[in-house]
Amino acid sequence: MALQCGIVGLPNVGKSTLFNCLSNAKAQAANFPFCTIEPNIGVITVPDDRLTKLAELVKPNKVQPNTIEIVDIAGLVKGASKGEGLGNQFLGNIRATNAIIHVLRCFDDGNVIHVDGSVDPIRDKEIIDTELQLKDLDTVDKRIQKVEKMAKTDKDAKRTFEILNLVKAHLENGKSIRTANLPQDDFDYIEDLGLLTQKPVMYVCNVDEASVVAGNKYVDLVKASVGDEKAEVLVISAKIESEIAELESYEERQEFLADLGLDESGVNKLIRTAYKLLNLYTYFTAGVQEVRAWTITKGFTAPQAAGVIHTDFEKGFIRAEVIKYIDFVTLGSENACKEVGKLGVEGKTYVVEDGDIMHFRFNV
Repeated sequence: MALQCGIVGLPNVGKSTLFNCLSNAKAQAANFPFCTIEPNIGVITVPDDRLTKLAELVKPNKVQPNTIEIVDIAGLVKGASKGEGLGNQFLGNIRATNAIIHVLRCFDDGNVIHVDGSVDPIRDKEIIDTELQLKDLDTVDKRIQKVEKMAKTDKDAKRTFEILNLVKAHLENGKSIRTANLPQDDFDYIEDLGLLTQKPVMYVCNVDEASVVAGNKYVDLVKASVGDEKAEVLVISAKIESEIAELESYEERQEFLADLGLDESGVNKLIRTAYKLLNLYTYFTAGVQEVRAWTITKGFTAPQAAGVIHTDFEKGFIRAEVIKYIDFVTLGSENACKEVGKLGVEGKTYVVEDGDIMHFRFNV
C-alpha cells in the first residue's frame, strides 16, 4: 500500500529543511534506496532493524524495505484556501495523502524572519487550520449542492446530506473534522471527499539544539492546545537533522546523536510516529530471492495481508504459513523453525501481528 504524508506549514518554519532531511535520509542499510518522483515528492525508506536482521540471516539477492512518500507543498499563508500564493492548488496536492505533517516553528532566532513578525506556534497553527478548514468547507458545500435534490428520494443520499450538514456546522465553528464526534460509519459516507481536516495529523515542533531533548515553552503550548485532536506531537530540530543527513556512515550518525543525548534521529522518530498515527503494522516475506517488508493496517486478516502483495493472492487464498519474528531470529532459519514446530499454518480468520514472517498458499 502506498503511504503518503503531506507536509504543511507557514513559510520559514523549517518545513522545507525538514523535507530535504527526509529526502536525504540514510537508512541503516546503505543499499536501501531514495528517489525523487517530482520536485515536491520524496520517497524514503522506513528504517526497520528487523528487516536488516532478516537479511543478514537469509542473505537474499534483494532487500526491499517499506517506503513512505512525503509530499511537500509551498509554505501556506492567510488566504491560501482562496488561492493566495497558489495555496488553493497546493492544498489540492495533499488531498490524496494519508496523514498530515504540520511543522511549527518553536525556536527563537533573530536571523530567521517570521512571516508574521514573531514566534507564536499557536497562532501559526490556527492560521493553517483555518485555511484547511476553509478548503474543506468549500468541498463540503459543493457536495451538499450535488446531493440535496437526491436526498428527497434516495435513502443513502438523505443520510449523506445529513452528515454533510453536521460536518459543515463543525467547520463553521472553526473546528477540524477529526475532532467531530461522529461514528466511523458516518465518515464512510463522505470518505471519497478526501477532506483535509479529517486526516490524522502529526505536529512537528521545530526547535533549537538546546531544546531537542526536553522541549521548551513553545512545545508545551502546542501539546496543551492539541489535546482534543488525537494528534501526535514530535520534537525535532531540523537544523540537527540537516547535519545528520550530511554524515556518511551509520556509526558517525550514531555518535553524533549520542553526543546530543538522543537515541535516534528525528527522521526515524517521524517515520515511526507516522506508522503509529495510521495504525500500521509491518509483516515480512523472507526467501533467497527477496526479503521484503509489507505495510498493512492493524487488524488485517491473512487474506487481506496477502492482497497487499497481489489481489489474486487474496481472492485465491488457501492458507498462510507464519513464523514469529523472534522465533526466526532466535533459531536462525525457516527450516530450523519448522523442525521445532515454530511454523504455524493459519486460515482466513488469522489476524496478522506486527513482525510476522509469512508465506501464502493460494489458487490462481
